[in-house]
Amino acid sequence: MPQDLSPWEMFMAADRVVQAVLIGLALASLVTWTIWLAKSLEILAASTRLMRALPTLLAAGSLEQADSALTGRRGPLVAMLRAARHEAASAPAEVYRGEGGGFLARVSSHLARIEAQAVRRLNLGVGMLATIGATAPFVGLFGTVWGIMNSFIGISEAQTTNLAVVAPGIAEALLATALGLVAAIPAVVIYNAFARWIAGYRARLADAAAAVERLASRDLDHRRLVPAVIARAAE
Repeated sequence: MPQDLSPWEMFMAADRVVQAVLIGLALASLVTWTIWLAKSLEILAASTRLMRALPTLLAAGSLEQADSALTGRRGPLVAMLRAARHEAASAPAEVYRGEGGGFLARVSSHLARIEAQAVRRLNLGVGMLATIGATAPFVGLFGTVWGIMNSFIGISEAQTTNLAVVAPGIAEALLATALGLVAAIPAVVIYNAFARWIAGYRARLADAAAAVERLASRDLDHRRLVPAVIARAAE
């Protein structure tokens, strides 16, 4: 039994199964913090782009004006504008006659898919945090149970219950539970934070989609959707 009960010495003296559990939990913790860094930057960038573009969209009077004002920018909001204009160009005669029921329904379908795709992209990897948060304590508990079993076997073989003999093995076993909690608690906290951030982003993206639908409906009423295409259809 080791006399030095530092975490490293306890790891080196632990059973191979417990060592494997500890390594797995350490890797899970590393994955958690890697996801936190990567997704934080991704969500921040996406939210910043959307917040900067949304006022421009709300101030625009038409799809063409909004598209021109957002030239050179990226993101789902720009994709929504392009999808609406593309749909108008795909059925110019229908749009020119003011038959907007089918046109607006198709635009709404495009916007819903773009919104879902943008949110799904932000959610990639976030589910791993939920998995780590839910399983890490149980994995650590397994390592603890295994280590305590080995400690009792050692006690039986040594035929002594001397605390100096028992304590190191119990400490090694409990290290697995401690590391399981270290991996699980940040994962759960970060997952909940990401869930709130993504929900807020989705709400703002829904506002953008509604604004694009309003512009499409307004342009349809005024018959100014894709003027060149509409003019050719009217000839």
